[in-house]
Amino acid sequence: MLTILPLTGEAINPYIDALAQLRIDVFREYPYLYDGEMEYERRYLQTFGQAPDSLLVVVLDGEAVVGASTALPLEWETPNIRQPLEEGGYDVKKTFYFGESVLQQAYRGRGLGVRFFEERERWARQLGRFDTLAFCAVVRPEKHPLRPEAYRPLDDFWHRRGFTPTDMHCFISWRGLQEEEESSKTLRFWVKSI
Repeated sequence: MLTILPLTGEAINPYIDALAQLRIDVFREYPYLYDGEMEYERRYLQTFGQAPDSLLVVVLDGEAVVGASTALPLEWETPNIRQPLEEGGYDVKKTFYFGESVLQQAYRGRGLGVRFFEERERWARQLGRFDTLAFCAVVRPEKHPLRPEAYRPLDDFWHRRGFTPTDMHCFISWRGLQEEEESSKTLRFWVKSI
């Protein structure tokens, strides 16, 4: 049986290693093609344990972490993510930022992705000081050589959650699966008013 745990603050800390491994595993897939490292992941995820009002939604199958989704007030995000939204007219103190949603392959198609969006939006509304939800997603060319034949972008899923794509982009560097070193990747912002 699956258990869904919404966690905030220091309650996140016991799950950091499992989440780090989950991110490494899931983000190896297209479109991220991320060649992750545990130490970087641990540092990245500690932000969610330290940021006031952050949220981690964990999916457990027994005691195994099989899925997770993160969110936090935009003011706690890195400058490369904050700046495009600020320049686009969004108030960082009123914008709640959705990080990643990662789910092992065997657990997809069961409504957990919808639940991740519902839990994060519910938390943002409960906090009562946000008027915008935002996230970003990697942009890949349609003819990318590593794009799987059966790949379907999540655009329709995000539209059904009430999000709209914008012309705002940010840039994040990571080492891809076929890269010797990190390179900058383009991500597009999607937003929703609440």
